[in-house]
Amino acid sequence: MKITILTIFPEMFAGVFTESILKRAQGQGSVEINFVNFRDFSLNKHHRVDDYSFGGGPGLILAVEPIYLALKSIPAYDTAFKILMTPQGTPYSQKIANDFSKKDHIIIICGHYEGFDDRILNFVDMEVSIGDYVLTGGEIGAMVIVDSVTRLLPGVLSSDESFEQDSFYNGLLEFPQYTRPQEFMGMKVPDVLLSGNHAEIEKWRKEESLKRTKERRPDLLKKRSEND
Repeated sequence: MKITILTIFPEMFAGVFTESILKRAQGQGSVEINFVNFRDFSLNKHHRVDDYSFGGGPGLILAVEPIYLALKSIPAYDTAFKILMTPQGTPYSQKIANDFSKKDHIIIICGHYEGFDDRILNFVDMEVSIGDYVLTGGEIGAMVIVDSVTRLLPGVLSSDESFEQDSFYNGLLEFPQYTRPQEFMGMKVPDVLLSGNHAEIEKWRKEESLKRTKERRPDLLKKRSEND
């Protein structure tokens, strides 16, 4: 899979993308991550990529021209799936991550400043938001997407790190898990997990997953029933 990120702050990604699973995924060729600094495509003599909003208002907004030119510089950009990070976008979810992981090439545009020229929407396939709050820019949101998508790619996670029991993957929260010591400050590991009875363990995990979801995120159960 190929991921291209349009940003004026590519250095922000260095630490996140050179550690742990993301580093391994790139090293083994499961994902190729590239950056395009769209400031390089500014036709302004000062290399500005923002300007005041027509009609007035506080702050500066991202201009359409450098974004368009940066997109055009990417090989086969027209067939890539193009995403714009914005608080106004579709709320990000595990289902969307699953869908993105099946794409050959996604391009993520990181906005900044007070907003963006609305004409940029003519060159993207989807607007995405990672939550109902406002960040300084789209870079952190892009990191979230890259991390959540990359771990779904074939061969990225080992069998010990399988994503199939993760929270949200099947529409439920993950069941409780325990490791050594067997007892800590009077708190014991449930007997069923020590029984060696795999059928009973699986049954317990499903029940606990459902119980935890009902207690903490009943909205997920409602959404799950609507999709059935």
